[in-house]
Amino acid sequence: MTQPPRLVLSDLNKRFGDTQVLHDVNLRIAPGEIHGLAGQNGSGKSTVIKILTGVYKPDPGAKLEIDGAPMAMPARWEEIHRAGVSVVHQDLGILDQLSVAENVCVGGFPRRRFSGAIDRARRDAVCTDTLARVGATVGPRTITASLGAADRAEVAIARALRDHRAGEGLIILDEATRSLSGADLERIHDLLRRVVAEGSSVLMISHNLAELASLADRVSVLRDGRLVASGLPASEAGPEEIARYMLGGTVDVQRAAAERRRVTTSAEVAASVSGLRSERVRAIDFEVRAGEILGITGLPGSGYEDVPYLVTGAMNAREGRLSVGDRQLDLARCRPREAIAAGMVLIPERRDRDGVALEMNVRDNLSLPSLRRRSKRWFVGLRWQNELFVRFTEQLSIKTAGPMSLIRELSGGNQQKVLLAKWLSTSPQVLVAHEPTQAVDVGARSDILNTLRGVAANGVALVFVSSETKDLVDLCDRILIYDPAAGLVPTDTRSEDDLIDEIYGRSDTPEVSSDETD
Repeated sequence: MTQPPRLVLSDLNKRFGDTQVLHDVNLRIAPGEIHGLAGQNGSGKSTVIKILTGVYKPDPGAKLEIDGAPMAMPARWEEIHRAGVSVVHQDLGILDQLSVAENVCVGGFPRRRFSGAIDRARRDAVCTDTLARVGATVGPRTITASLGAADRAEVAIARALRDHRAGEGLIILDEATRSLSGADLERIHDLLRRVVAEGSSVLMISHNLAELASLADRVSVLRDGRLVASGLPASEAGPEEIARYMLGGTVDVQRAAAERRRVTTSAEVAASVSGLRSERVRAIDFEVRAGEILGITGLPGSGYEDVPYLVTGAMNAREGRLSVGDRQLDLARCRPREAIAAGMVLIPERRDRDGVALEMNVRDNLSLPSLRRRSKRWFVGLRWQNELFVRFTEQLSIKTAGPMSLIRELSGGNQQKVLLAKWLSTSPQVLVAHEPTQAVDVGARSDILNTLRGVAANGVALVFVSSETKDLVDLCDRILIYDPAAGLVPTDTRSEDDLIDEIYGRSDTPEVSSDETD
């Protein structure tokens, strides 16, 4: 007997007011496959997932089947979950203060029969069995705040699998691998291959087109709410082909080597850092010149990820000095406002938590850093704020309905552009950017990288801290690799493969504990 499809979604339409955001979307996922779903921000991917999980109601006529059984539409999450569907969101939903077992069992704790109290022994047993299915080795009593990125992803996927019978169910990964790279990413890929080898299915939403092309069995692509490619065999479609479907054309996301700028050693030093030390960072020194794009990278979890926050006062160092122009700052005591006053600004990795005010509108977000400088105590003024909005929405191609649009209503790529514009509006001398292209689509990535090139061409020094080796090679004039034993090590490589080899060739270097750096 032929096994029915794991999921069939058909005749899916969705309108918000006068805007039709989904047009006759049909999606079919087979048992035991990884199915990729690609599309630019605003293409409709999130709307499809929210309809599947009961957050949004589809327009009349939509139909959904799971393992051949018709599901009610609008979807009811309890029914969908009982049918074997679970979701891992991009923030993973991990509660740092809880143990691994508590995270795996949250929402479904085993309880004692008469008292109703949580049965901790059974909870730990459920956790251990579930972790074993995904090949994870962390202990059930481990506090998740102490885990690395790959371990946290394994715990989130284990929680999604907790109520699935082996060989059944569908896990939806909504940008859940966005913070992983290198060996950590391959580790999660191996886990997913083991899951589908049992017969379970995975629907993977990702902006990483190379990841979809290498991991997925088939890929579907949304563009402007329409499915322009359905079940495309991934073996026949590389990242460029997927991008072509997404964009309806091609986009230049890589510069030829001959086009790369080179900043001469005669350019003025815009900022220098000396003797920077923290709990995770050995004493390091570096400088960046006006108009230069300096890349910093390293092994995930090695500590290089802290550098953007240490040099801008968002995290306090144990010691270190920052020079910006004629200003000297003690990084053990520096506050963000002092770094900003000196001309150094930060684009943080977590835009939703640290970068933008989601409940405020676009114009107010753009204006925030300039309020003290450009307004009077008794009068703020709207003209300059509207001018900022017009200038930067045009310069960065920010798609928004108007200045009063709430940030939370924008796509991820447009939120990232607003964050970038917010700090560019202050005319900084030094821009420190941490993972600015993470979890944005190929079109937004191209816009952001081109904007950063333009910023540097106008004389701003840029410190680009990233795990994206392609972006580093495409964008940077110099690249420094953080080695826990040796500090920041320069590299002359201009090949992505060579850069990966250099980064991970240092993986056998033992980490330096905080005691060893004293």
